[in-house]
Amino acid sequence: MKRIYHILAALAVATAANAQVGAPFIHDPSTLAECDGKWYTFGTGGGGIISDDGWSWHSGAERPGGGAAPDMIKIGDRYLCIYGATGGGLGGGHSGRILTMWNKTLDPKSPDFKWSTAVEVCASDGMEDQDAIDPGIMLDPTTGRLWVSYGTYFGTIRLIELDPVTGFRVAGNKEKDIAIDCEASDLIYRDGWYYLLGTHGTCCDGVNSTYNIVVGRAKSVQGPYIDNVGRDMYHGGGRMVIAAGDRKTGAGHFGRTIIDDGIEVMSFHWEADMDQGGSSVLAVHPLLWKNGWPEGGEKFKGGTFEIESVRRGYALELAVDFVRMNVARRGGFFGRPQADADPPKPVPNQTLDQVQSTWPEGDIPVRCGDYMFRPHQRWTVTPVNEAGGYLSSPYFKITIEGTDRALAATANRELTAVAAYTGADEQLWRIEQATDGTFRIMPKRIPGEEGINTRYCIYSIADSTPTLAEWDFQSDNAKWNFRNH
Repeated sequence: MKRIYHILAALAVATAANAQVGAPFIHDPSTLAECDGKWYTFGTGGGGIISDDGWSWHSGAERPGGGAAPDMIKIGDRYLCIYGATGGGLGGGHSGRILTMWNKTLDPKSPDFKWSTAVEVCASDGMEDQDAIDPGIMLDPTTGRLWVSYGTYFGTIRLIELDPVTGFRVAGNKEKDIAIDCEASDLIYRDGWYYLLGTHGTCCDGVNSTYNIVVGRAKSVQGPYIDNVGRDMYHGGGRMVIAAGDRKTGAGHFGRTIIDDGIEVMSFHWEADMDQGGSSVLAVHPLLWKNGWPEGGEKFKGGTFEIESVRRGYALELAVDFVRMNVARRGGFFGRPQADADPPKPVPNQTLDQVQSTWPEGDIPVRCGDYMFRPHQRWTVTPVNEAGGYLSSPYFKITIEGTDRALAATANRELTAVAAYTGADEQLWRIEQATDGTFRIMPKRIPGEEGINTRYCIYSIADSTPTLAEWDFQSDNAKWNFRNH
């Protein structure tokens, strides 16, 4: 591990269209924590970063104690922070201490902001094959018991139990070795399984770091944690969750955040973002679940698509008259005539110029229909970074390809396509990948209703009838796919 030095805010301008906005610079981020409508994460070296919306990040989070690789969890109305005071080469070799402390709030401007005195819960003396650093914490939703995994490559990953009321080590608790060949571990629970997420590979070498996140699962929190091909993590097993991609390397320090039923994200750091000068940055990606295994999803970037309803497979389209393509049929029911010796020529797609004059000039209702590669079914999805965002993405505008005609929410929770995009909140869309790989599409605001919309999404109430209704992960009516035909 390395101590991460302060990075001036003046250097914190995101240059890529879909990069985290502001100053997302952090190393070894804790699991994201929400406090009074803001998001916080804390990193190595003390302090951390804050976001008002989950998209734009800035410095200002405060955590005493320095050290490395904290984790954060909310228990009741208090926040418990756990961190490594030394170890991992941070001035103490492999002689490390892990400590816990509490706070009523994460907002340093609040009158209630005061960290309790840190309490040691475990340590390593530098002589044994163990390194007390990199803690990950989990409150078991089935038992209410509080567990911590910790350790690095310089020994084993160990499991201990804490008291969820005091944050102290449970009296008489003996640590248990559960994995090797990883560090920066975390524990999560889902659908009867306990998952141990570990960071594999080399760290702290910028663009040369090979960090990647792996996982095993068990029916007991104490293991054994087995990967997808039957290897025990105590013998080096681990299924890949996320590795390098999109000019970013060194995925490490997993954290899971559940936003809604079926909508989850994973937070971690990239050791080096090549588009940010090789800096270590916060990453927030969709978290997918495939056959009971977690996988890091790719961030949605936009493009031109058919927007396809999972309900029936029909496409979102303008409610305009169908314009036939005047292409002579070749052959008939019995195939191509033998006398027709000319080779077949590709049929060009129908163009916008061929049909746009038949469309109304004002707002046009939106419906679903059979996808036919037609201009009224082709949508260009574009990030609008200046409009703010949410965890993992900015808001998007959705326009008919080649036009400025924009998809919009109406005051009666229906859909329309306005003649021109104006940047109004009802024309901005929150697009999130669900845990099954499909997408939820929500307007930023609904006209006449207060606040940012977090309830209503595009919903297919019938094969041809899209509307806005409450998100229901259990229903295909609420889910959509983006097809790049």
